[in-house]
Amino acid sequence: MNGGDFADLLRGLSIFLDVEVDGKAALIDALAARAAPIAGVAAEVIAAHVHAREALGSTGFGQGAAIPHGRIPGLEAVTLVVMRLARPIDYGALDDEPVDVAVLLLSPEEAGANHLKALARVSRALRNPQILSAMRAAETADELFEAIDRPALRATRAA
Repeated sequence: MNGGDFADLLRGLSIFLDVEVDGKAALIDALAARAAPIAGVAAEVIAAHVHAREALGSTGFGQGAAIPHGRIPGLEAVTLVVMRLARPIDYGALDDEPVDVAVLLLSPEEAGANHLKALARVSRALRNPQILSAMRAAETADELFEAIDRPALRATRAA
């Protein structure tokens, strides 16, 4: 596991650009719908767990980014869905800024520390202004993936 990004956690077609949603609940539902075929768990189950987690406190942590997340019974592996919105929405973020980038993080119910490690990796990447800016500028899912992957950034840190 590398610490600077979370690209290795992405599976299948899990990046969605310019999605139209009209609020926080709709965003979570849209993320759950797109995660369901990747995760092999019903969208309703995913959405229920993520909405329940969100009720404990906002996962919108600032700079227009959010990491809705949950531990899902029956899930076999950590699953991520990255979504960039067509326009920012009110998410109740900690800094009161609207959200336009969301990364749904789903972990198996028994994931424990692995869930927290994955959450920390996603959070670190989204707090990096260069990565977040590149995610917003991406014109394709491949470009957004490259923004997350950042092999050049890792090579620079290793030198």
